Amino acid sequence: MNKIGIGELGRPAFKKDGRVVVAKVGCTDGLEENILKAVNLAGGFGRICESGDEILLKPNFNTADAPPASSDPEFIKAIVKLLFKHGASKVVIGESSMMSLSTRKVMEETGMLARAKEAGAEVMCFDEGEWVRTDTGGKYLKRVSLPKSASGSKKLIHACCMKTHKWAKFTMSLKSSVGFMKPSERIMLHTRHLEEKVADLNLVVHPDLVIVDGRKCFISGGPACGELRNPNVVLASGDRIAIDAEAVKIIGSYEGSSLSADPWVYTQIRRAVELGLGVKNEQDYTVISA
Repeated sequence: MNKIGIGELGRPAFKKDGRVVVAKVGCTDGLEENILKAVNLAGGFGRICESGDEILLKPNFNTADAPPASSDPEFIKAIVKLLFKHGASKVVIGESSMMSLSTRKVMEETGMLARAKEAGAEVMCFDEGEWVRTDTGGKYLKRVSLPKSASGSKKLIHACCMKTHKWAKFTMSLKSSVGFMKPSERIMLHTRHLEEKVADLNLVVHPDLVIVDGRKCFISGGPACGELRNPNVVLASGDRIAIDAEAVKIIGSYEGSSLSADPWVYTQIRRAVELGLGVKNEQDYTVISA
């Protein structure tokens, strides 16, 4: 059995005064300007994007439902343009939708294919290529099939929506990694210990940067439909646990939210902490707002 992963483990998250930074920017300017402001506060594109780099950008197109159920193509396009401005030689938008859907058709219906072409990005639909079975090293998810086409990617960015999830409680950075999993295997993922398995999957998926589109969010329901609110923020961080915890707090701040508990009690986050995937508690990160 081959041992592969997506992204390279070892690039540390940006810190200030010894604490991981989560940037939170209110959306008052243009989309590119807001994203750039957030990423700059979180250490800047230059920390992961050097001249000539190839970047794999992972959005959320599990279905073709409107944001925040799926990514806003204009948001993804803005990130692509910023990556090229900061030295990337190639940007690949990679994703696979749920088992019953064609990823390419989902991206066409949402307008993502057209926006990708406009920005000069390539599109990689994982369901059109081969899958490689690999060990995760996890307890609850021991083996998983990952896309061969993405296995050589060294620089990975998660571009997430902000939303609740009926079965996993929430779906942001940690659960974004499920998009790398062979769709037919996702049925068993949801049968039991879903949240623990999501965390275990992150042992073989290593984002360098996470950008969350929090202009809209679901406070209940999800992932395809839910009760909508408008936080109107963009979050950025190099730490997937910290940014998920902060996004959970934002969702939980709304009356009627299904995420009413402290972020650190949710199983996704607790298991990710056990695995050493990022910060261990609230004191390990700081929020810088703008």
